[in-house]
Amino acid sequence: MRLETESLDLLREALARMESGFHELPDLKGDWDGEKLRTILLEVAERMQDNFPYFHPFYAGQMLKPPHPIARLAYALSLWINPNNHALDGGRASSAMEKEAVAEIAQMFGWKRHLGHLCGGGTMANLEGLWVSGRLKPGKKVAASEQAHYTHRRISEVLQIPFQAVPCDRRARMDLNALESLLKCGDIGTVVVTIGTTATGSVDPLHDILELQNKHGFRLHADAAYGGYFILADNLDAETRRAFDRLGEVDSIAIDPHKHGLQPYGCGCILFKDPSVGVLYKHDSPYTYFTSTELHLGEISLECSRAGASAVALWATQRLMPLCAGGQFAAGLRKTRQAALTLFEKIESDTRFLSVFRPELDIVVWAPRAESASRVSQLSRKMFEGAATRNVHLAMANLPFELVAKTWHEVERDQDHVTCLRSCLMKPEHFDWIARIWQILTEVANEIMET
Repeated sequence: MRLETESLDLLREALARMESGFHELPDLKGDWDGEKLRTILLEVAERMQDNFPYFHPFYAGQMLKPPHPIARLAYALSLWINPNNHALDGGRASSAMEKEAVAEIAQMFGWKRHLGHLCGGGTMANLEGLWVSGRLKPGKKVAASEQAHYTHRRISEVLQIPFQAVPCDRRARMDLNALESLLKCGDIGTVVVTIGTTATGSVDPLHDILELQNKHGFRLHADAAYGGYFILADNLDAETRRAFDRLGEVDSIAIDPHKHGLQPYGCGCILFKDPSVGVLYKHDSPYTYFTSTELHLGEISLECSRAGASAVALWATQRLMPLCAGGQFAAGLRKTRQAALTLFEKIESDTRFLSVFRPELDIVVWAPRAESASRVSQLSRKMFEGAATRNVHLAMANLPFELVAKTWHEVERDQDHVTCLRSCLMKPEHFDWIARIWQILTEVANEIMET
C-alpha cells in the first residue's frame, strides 16, 4: 500500500458520532446521483495521478510534506459542517479550537500572552506582520536579506512600504555588517529575520540582530514559515540553536503548520507578542459580530472567510502530538534533520560532488563536480532529470556564485549564478530511506559523468 487508507474506517465512525449531536433535526435526503458522482470521482482520481509522489520519501524536492492521517481525517470530518472561522456565527467549535491550537504554537516560543490566528499560508502571515509594522513605523523601510523569500519585497510593494534588500554572507544568512551599515541611515523600521530560507534552509543570526535592535529600535519580524518548528529539535548546530533560543524575543512570527506542522494546505499562522496591536485591526461590520460578545477571529484578521477545517485539523494533530521538546512531534523533526546531515556527509565524502555548506535545518544544497559554473549547472539539470526517471525527485536552486566562490576554489566563474540540486528532506521517513535514495543518485551520477 502506497497511499494510507486504513484510517478511513475511523472517519465513518467519527461522522456517526458528530451526526448524533444533531439528532433533533428532521432527516434530510441528499439529492445527488451516486453513479454520476462515482464516474466523476474516479476521473478525478485518474487526473490526480499526474502529480509527483509528494507523499513518498522518493520525493526529496520542494517543500511538500504530507499531512498526518489525523489531520486528513479531522479536516474531512469538519467538511460535513463546513465551518467558517471568520465569525462565531459560522464556526463556534472550530473558532475555539483555533484559539487553543494557536495558543499552543505561541507557547512553543514562550509566549503566554499573544495575539494570533491562522491564515491561508506564509504569504498572508507575513503580510499581516509587515502590515502591523508599517502601521507602527510609518514611512520607514522594511529590510530583509537577499535570500529571504521574494514575498517580502512583493508585500512591501502591495503595502506601499519602501523595501531594502540586505546582502548575505557565504552561508546565505543576513550579513550583519551590511545590516548595521544600512541601519545607520535611520530609515529602517522593520527587519525581517528569516528562520529557514527557502533556497538553502539558512537561519539568520537572530541573536546578533537582537543586539542591533537594542541600538537602533526597529521592529523585528521573524519569517519562520519553514523553520519555526525546529525550535523543538534537539540536534541543531550550536550557532543555529542560539538563534532559536531567542526567537521568543521578536515582535511577530510567521509560521506555517502546512509545512512542518503536518497540516493540509493552506494553514499558516501569524503571532504577535504584544496583544495590543489588535487595535490596529479594529473595524465595524453591521451584520457579522452580534451573536456573541466573545472575540470573533475576524476582528483580529485581515482575511475574512477562512476554512474552519484548517483549525480542526491542526487542533486534532496537536492533541495527538503535543508541541513539546522530547515528544513524538519533536522526534520527527530530529529525523528530518538527521536525514539532511546523513546526505550531506555522503556528498562531502564523494569526490564526484560539491557541497555548498553544512545544512542548518533539513535542506541540503549540492551539485555534481565540474570545472566551471556553467558545466556544474548543466550537470545539475542532467542529474535532476536522470533521478526523476528512477522516481527520485529533487529540486534545483539558482544561487549567486558568491555563495560558493570561497569553497568551490577549482570551479571557474564563467557566469554569475550556478544551478545546484536542492533536497528538502522534510519527511521523517527520509532518514530511513537515505541509503536507497543515495544508491539511485550515485547510479545517475555514474551515467551523467560519463557523457
